[in-house]
Amino acid sequence: MIETTRAKAETAVLVGLVTDEQDAERVKEYLDELEFLATTAEIRTVKRFTQKLHRPDGRTYVGSGKLAEVKAWIEANDAHSVIFDDELTPAQQRNLEKELGRPVLDRPRLILDIFARRARTAHARTQVELAQYEYMLPRLTKLWTHLERQRGGTGTRGGAGEKEIETDRRIVRDRIALLKAQLRDIDRQKATQRGNRGKLVRVALVGYTNVGKSTLMNLLSKSDVFAEDKLFATLDTTVRKVVLGNLPFLLSDTVGFIRKLPHQLIESFKSTLDETREADLLLHVVDVSHHDFEQQYATVKQTLNEIGAGDKPVIVVLNKIDAYRPAPHDPDDLAPKRRDQFSLEELQRTWMSSMDGAECIFISAARRTNIDALRRLLYDRVKALHIARYPYESDLLFKDAYLEGRVEEE
Repeated sequence: MIETTRAKAETAVLVGLVTDEQDAERVKEYLDELEFLATTAEIRTVKRFTQKLHRPDGRTYVGSGKLAEVKAWIEANDAHSVIFDDELTPAQQRNLEKELGRPVLDRPRLILDIFARRARTAHARTQVELAQYEYMLPRLTKLWTHLERQRGGTGTRGGAGEKEIETDRRIVRDRIALLKAQLRDIDRQKATQRGNRGKLVRVALVGYTNVGKSTLMNLLSKSDVFAEDKLFATLDTTVRKVVLGNLPFLLSDTVGFIRKLPHQLIESFKSTLDETREADLLLHVVDVSHHDFEQQYATVKQTLNEIGAGDKPVIVVLNKIDAYRPAPHDPDDLAPKRRDQFSLEELQRTWMSSMDGAECIFISAARRTNIDALRRLLYDRVKALHIARYPYESDLLFKDAYLEGRVEEE
């Protein structure tokens, strides 16, 4: 895998654009998330820059005046790198690095770097490496050193000749072909594994990154999946057999989604996402305490549609109710309450109790609040799926376990 080691004290400035498609408030939210990404990649953010343009400048993303302002600041404060919130074209990245004299990253490159750090298994490392090389290929220029000395996210730059560039391109193409062949073999193995799981109903946890999917997985399956308060703590799909009462099913924890997820990652993680595509039921976990949880929900819905899983039955699990804090509201204010000013009880009474027509439940996985109700709901939905698939087994296998008191509680 491409090396991603960085100096411990690395600092960076962030750059975002207010455009016709995203206002200043939305850009602030995006930069907040970009800062969290940088922190996850062990980069300390020291400054933010924004500019209002109708559309990104085709040459340098920002205008010449803003570019000069960024350059003056990073030189005066010795910032190590500059991170842009959108994907830069290869030409934009070359021009920016030439103008700024610093390594330049965009959001996809930063996410790829984090994935490289988080990949723990050979499967995940192969997927991430493929995505890295596909991102790298159109960006090979004379500013790059040979691949053996290739930078990670923000490493050094060198001056290679044109012949070396062509050699590097050939090496990258050959490596991409090899990695794709390896992933095809892995895909066949994974498909065989999924086929060997028999006729158990499959349930997949999906959601934005860092919403508590792994914590919920541990709670429902009584397992020990790695969970951490950082982005992309889970890259590899984990599958566990869960039994509620007399009802067994398979529960899988999948990689989290995020805004502007690099298409290279979606493409290379196809075999991982197959667990989502082939699931019978999705548990869409949402961090209801996040101020922008509706946008996160919409991002996941869009990604599910893109990978062919948008028509799956869904239970929306609104997690972290213990951390939900409504914004202040003046009772004398005659203007209607904003959504972020609703109390949790008001949210539960409004449209939030049925997002896009899906069944919703409010829980706290960390505090184990309302988990029994989630188990009951999950039992009923999985039971209905099993009976629909194997109607002749229903009389023998399914009596109401809850009425008989045979459901294991935590």
